Amino acid sequence: MKILIANIGSTSLKWRLFDFSNSAEKLLHKGGFERVTDYPKAIEDCLAQLREAGHIQSERDLAAVGFKTVIAKDVTGCVRLDDRVLAAMEAYNGLAPAHNPPYITGIRLFGQRLPGVPLIGLFETAFYQFAPPAMMRYGVPQAWHDIGVRRWGFHGASHKFIAERSAQLLGRDDIARRAQNLYVDGGATVVNQAALRVISCHLGGSSSITGIRNGVAIGNSLGMSPQSGLPHNNRVGDLDAEALPYAVKTLGISVEEAQRQLSKEGGLKGLSGVSNDIRDIQEAAAKGNVNAQLSIDVFVSEARRWIGGYFFQLNGADALVFTAGIGENRAELRAAICADLDQLGIVLDPVKNAAVRAAEGVISAEHSRVKVLVIPTNEELVVARESKRLIEARP
Repeated sequence: MKILIANIGSTSLKWRLFDFSNSAEKLLHKGGFERVTDYPKAIEDCLAQLREAGHIQSERDLAAVGFKTVIAKDVTGCVRLDDRVLAAMEAYNGLAPAHNPPYITGIRLFGQRLPGVPLIGLFETAFYQFAPPAMMRYGVPQAWHDIGVRRWGFHGASHKFIAERSAQLLGRDDIARRAQNLYVDGGATVVNQAALRVISCHLGGSSSITGIRNGVAIGNSLGMSPQSGLPHNNRVGDLDAEALPYAVKTLGISVEEAQRQLSKEGGLKGLSGVSNDIRDIQEAAAKGNVNAQLSIDVFVSEARRWIGGYFFQLNGADALVFTAGIGENRAELRAAICADLDQLGIVLDPVKNAAVRAAEGVISAEHSRVKVLVIPTNEELVVARESKRLIEARP
């Protein structure tokens, strides 16, 4: 069984092809295009590369095309991407303006090109469907909650992979299996098992932190939309509800312009005044740019705030995991986030931390009560696994 996973951006198409034959999980091919202006051609070129590499003879060799979809009105989990689901995604375009519209367009184009191949979406919100209600509610009137004003949580595929892999590395195969089968078995309480408490830090262009108990998420720093939580590359992160109307009135701008600025000119870009790329910001900070250093300090402070919150909710932690672009590659930011936490049992080994870059490894000191891990995420594999499960359950 071969499953193609398509990662769609507004001007990019990236893919991975997985083979699940003979009970194995094998990555056959990966590739991508940037600065895409002709999506039908990009899809055609993707399929041509797969044929030229000898992985498929035609589209009939594909069991499904999977997508890491973000959010849809009244839809979550792993589902067939039919007209009903696409309409539900369109209904929430405003919550994920950088993600939903290009995905909807791309999915429809894949459907036109591959009419006989199932299209499957694993929604980013799926990992949080079993979180405690108290962790997912806002203090809004019931009517607001009823129309979807609540915490949804995102980066679900990434955090689910961390739940599985961290359990394996910590010798808890029972929890790893539970995390892998979560969408089938549900989030029922585990009995007669020692709890496994993991705090997963997905830090990159878009960042979020999740608390995980026994393979099940208890919450996520991202809330109703991907605009919330930590400051992102150019998205604001958490913001007081009164800030938007105040800025609109005081600056004399429209609500739409305010939203544009918060999603395009906020976050690390807005704080630093330099760039939305952490590498550029760190370089500027090293040269004495005060605002660049401030943006790093705010990012670190917000990460620590969310880690601390989940540390309390979980009554401690067995592991703190760093993943995604910043988490996997920026040892100095990992060190800043973990600084002076020895009283909580978190102690880094500076040598190990400096040595781990874009690779799996333990970076905590031997005497650290909490294991600190770097685990490269594999969201595409999670989407492929769930797509396979859906196909086998509902051919």
